[in-house]
Amino acid sequence: MWIIRAALAATLLLSLPAVAKAGLRLCNQSYDVLNVAIGVPQDQQTVTRGWWRVAPNQCANLVRDRLQSRLYYVFAADVFGNEVLSGSIPFCVAPRRFEIDSQQDCLLRGFLDARFIEVDTQEQTNWTIFVTPRPE
Repeated sequence: MWIIRAALAATLLLSLPAVAKAGLRLCNQSYDVLNVAIGVPQDQQTVTRGWWRVAPNQCANLVRDRLQSRLYYVFAADVFGNEVLSGSIPFCVAPRRFEIDSQQDCLLRGFLDARFIEVDTQEQTNWTIFVTPRPE
């Protein structure tokens, strides 16, 4: 009897959807496709990475591992270049997929300058950012 219960339990576990274990996720609840970049603190500096394309009602894992820092930085624009998540913290980005270590002199080095928002994860190991529709 216990073998049947164990087999049934294993079948149920295998049929459940996988739970995302992302350290930092961005969920797009807006009506726009978003292009997203992230700034990750690393060795006394911030490394920027991009781009993730996130469709409406979809999520993207920006950091897959457990979060190691309290603060992360995020920038998002729609596919027309309109800023959706824009803050006051300047970091470098590039038109195509990128990873940029140094954040000084972006324009002089051939990069673009974007204003990121600061995301305070409150020292949690997992965090989700929700982007909602802009008010009309």
